[in-house]
Amino acid sequence: MNKLLCCALVFLDISIKWTTQDTFPPKYLHYDPESSRQLMCDKCPPGTFLKQPCTARRKTVCAPCPEHYYTDTWHTSDECLYCSPVCKELQYVKQECSRTHNRVCECEEGRYLELEFCLKHRSCPPGFGVLHPDMTLCEEAFFRFAVPTKLTPNWLSVLVDNLPGTKVNAESVERIKQRHNSREQTFQLLKLWKHQNKDQDMVKKIIQDIDLCENSVRKHIGHMNLTFEQLLKLMESLPGKKVTTEDIEKTVKTCKSSEQLLKLLSLWRIKNGDQDTRKGLLHALKHLKTSHFPKTVMQSLKKTIRFLHSFTMYRLYRKLFLEMIGNQVQSLKISCL
Repeated sequence: MNKLLCCALVFLDISIKWTTQDTFPPKYLHYDPESSRQLMCDKCPPGTFLKQPCTARRKTVCAPCPEHYYTDTWHTSDECLYCSPVCKELQYVKQECSRTHNRVCECEEGRYLELEFCLKHRSCPPGFGVLHPDMTLCEEAFFRFAVPTKLTPNWLSVLVDNLPGTKVNAESVERIKQRHNSREQTFQLLKLWKHQNKDQDMVKKIIQDIDLCENSVRKHIGHMNLTFEQLLKLMESLPGKKVTTEDIEKTVKTCKSSEQLLKLLSLWRIKNGDQDTRKGLLHALKHLKTSHFPKTVMQSLKKTIRFLHSFTMYRLYRKLFLEMIGNQVQSLKISCL
């Protein structure tokens, strides 16, 4: 009985210690020069900054953040963070700045945030998925010409510095680096640059050529009118992570027949990072040859693949990278993929 009581008390003691650690302020290790000892000091709570660390004689001293500054976690910093500036065009304040929270901005209804722009939702355009905005097949094919076979560490910086027109700011570049792998970073940077400079003559022509390319792709793919079973078989034949049956069902219900395959290819690319859609389709064609897939569909897919790697895309590439950006980027030996 005494043994049982002893065990119960030990267990209770452990529970109390665990609860105490969770309840009281979290600690951090601090060297106290006065006592020459390592002390466990209290961290400062959200809304404050560390004014003075603890000593052997007193506890940690925390002070409130000044106006327009905040901290949102327990921490040991002697500075508060500056709240984000006012919300940008087409955004509203979802949560105002306070000592414990940063200002939170959100796009107006019907728009989504793409890097630093609030872009308008569309029902189901080519190259855009419901889950996440992506680039069109022609944009992807065009931008792939811009990615060197071997990426150098300073590639993105050189590209940022040499792109003409309005520059992509450092904050956006850093966000791109954090969210995307090295090869995908070029795609996202060029997409943002294109959007920022869409009213400039040099970019209007590129956008016009990409639109012509997209119209051609739609002609090749849009008339196929694939059944649900055919779409399912085609998506299963693509390499990498698969588009789910549920996504295919939603696409068939919400998109026009002429847009369904483009939407699903966009979703596949999102799931598979920097996969080359053109190469993915080539892989699919090899597998579909033995599955009695309609010949007309196979021919249309072959035409689309050839078109996305045609002279038209290389001409677009030359127009931007050889005529507009200049010798510095050329010197990096950009090679066509």
